[in-house]
Amino acid sequence: MNAQTAIFAPFARCHRHLEYRVTGNVSAETLRPAIKAAEEADNVVIGFGHELWQKLGQSAPPELKPFSDIGPAHSTQADLWLWIAADDHSAVLDTSMTLHTLLSPIATLEREIDGVEYHQSRDRIGFEDGSANPKTEEAQHQAACIPEGVTGTGGSYVLTQQWQHNLPAFNAVPIKEQEGIIGRTKADSIELEGDAMPATSHVSRTDVKVDGVAQKIWRRSVPWGGVEANGLYFVAFACELSRIEIQLQRMYGLSEDGIKDRLTEFSAPTSNSWWFTPSQEQLRAL
Repeated sequence: MNAQTAIFAPFARCHRHLEYRVTGNVSAETLRPAIKAAEEADNVVIGFGHELWQKLGQSAPPELKPFSDIGPAHSTQADLWLWIAADDHSAVLDTSMTLHTLLSPIATLEREIDGVEYHQSRDRIGFEDGSANPKTEEAQHQAACIPEGVTGTGGSYVLTQQWQHNLPAFNAVPIKEQEGIIGRTKADSIELEGDAMPATSHVSRTDVKVDGVAQKIWRRSVPWGGVEANGLYFVAFACELSRIEIQLQRMYGLSEDGIKDRLTEFSAPTSNSWWFTPSQEQLRAL
């Protein structure tokens, strides 16, 4: 089973994320035009919430569930998620409009995020985003895709979160302290080492091993916003939902050591949802 093509495509400049709530009765038949359009495009990823996937009569991967609150990360779980990406903003908008036209008779748009690459893959706080992503194609697929022999093979568990930053507060912090908050240097994204790496850094809280296995994920986040409201639309694909859940628990001090991620002092998620992105073959079968 092959993952949806756009998940591993080179990162584009322009992005739009759409989250829908399905209204009334829904079936694979009523969703088919939109699913077909998404499946045939090479720049669209489509994800399903737990309840919608069940309504479509599909077998769910074992860990799929609706998002429930994790500390201050409150659930805004919707039914359907679309990620459209391209280097040309017009192409992203045109595809988004086409898909929205197909979905609007059966679904309500709950969230629309327009994101653009910022200074060569940097977050709006100025640090490079996704530095810890697996580097090889094989490692990327191992981190992101449900393995053979498990329901949902070739698909992925996905977390989406819209984070809103308090940029004035973060920018008021000296750069050296900012680097301690993130766990990397700001200019060249080199990971801090030894005593220079605080236990409260974002890297320390999200770089996790369970029974000796690194809990790697595949990040595809994009900055959003303007001069006042801005932040990061965080997107993470994983072969196991628990990999991302553990990282969130550690960020909010809900693990055994009780240590919190200092980045949460300057940024908060305003939306949180789990999704399942089925394989290309599963999507085509729908």
